[in-house]
Amino acid sequence: MSSIELVGGWSSVIAQLVSGEHLSSADAEVAMTAILRGEAQPSQIAAFVIALRAKGESADELQGMLAAVIGASGVVELPDNIAARAIDIVGTGGDKSHSVNISTMASLVVAGAGIPVCKHGNRAASSQCGTADVLEALGVAIDLDGAGVATCVTQAGMGFCFAPTFHPAFRHAGPTRKELGVPTAFNLLGPMANPAKVSYMVVGVGNPSSAHSMVAAIKSRGVQRAWVVHGHGGLDELSLSGPCHVVELRDGLINEFSIDAKDLGLQPADVTAVRGGDPAHNAAVVRKTLAGEKVRCATSCCLMLQLAWSLLALRRIWLKGSIEPQAASTLALHPMHWTN
Repeated sequence: MSSIELVGGWSSVIAQLVSGEHLSSADAEVAMTAILRGEAQPSQIAAFVIALRAKGESADELQGMLAAVIGASGVVELPDNIAARAIDIVGTGGDKSHSVNISTMASLVVAGAGIPVCKHGNRAASSQCGTADVLEALGVAIDLDGAGVATCVTQAGMGFCFAPTFHPAFRHAGPTRKELGVPTAFNLLGPMANPAKVSYMVVGVGNPSSAHSMVAAIKSRGVQRAWVVHGHGGLDELSLSGPCHVVELRDGLINEFSIDAKDLGLQPADVTAVRGGDPAHNAAVVRKTLAGEKVRCATSCCLMLQLAWSLLALRRIWLKGSIEPQAASTLALHPMHWTN
């Protein structure tokens, strides 16, 4: 018997969602478990995720589905002293901005500053270059297992968890997701499902209506502090073009506020000013930026903003005065030196 029969079958689950009712955390976990076990037909998967999206994924639903995803995933066992300080800087993708890999650059600098980074990501789906693509272009081995990633984080300060390696069960939904071609709950779950138990997270989301539910789901994982951010212009990362929306988990409480780059001493820029290209192009931008070479001002400022956000989440800097000197000093003190 399929696990979905425990909650009345797919027809019952989908009917509940279509009527606008939220699933309980337990029922959502059962439904996602059935999908990840290959017990759902493509039509059932499609109906489930589209009904969820039309209604809006609730905090309980995301929490239940995230528990199912974590239960079916591989694990990165970090030493306790590393996990207690580790951070992931990630985004949901799908914002259609085709920007350079700002969060990846921020991750590298944060790691260079002595903060353990366990980054979780994938190849591009709707853009030319995802995290995995640019890291691969930089010579990084992206397909390490849990032990390999843990070694990288412990010895080098940063490791990369390639989503297909740690979430093979997602393959059961892959064809359906590709055919649908629209963001679904899977796009929200992926960034929250880091295989390591990191204590800090900065998650960019293209749809601000999902931010509160995502923070609540992240809280269920035992994360100490997290910021789910939505950039002006629809970006799934911080933007220089206008106010950015933030939902914060701090000391077990969820708060909400906004922040504008220009108020922090950073030069405003349109979203198109940080447009990237293919992996080779973006890798070149990463190398130049982190080596201190002159690049587009918007790219440098956007990196500073993302870097500052990440350091602030770790209580390393505070929103007092211009944030640019604080972030710039970290970048200057910890330049990246490439060997390949």
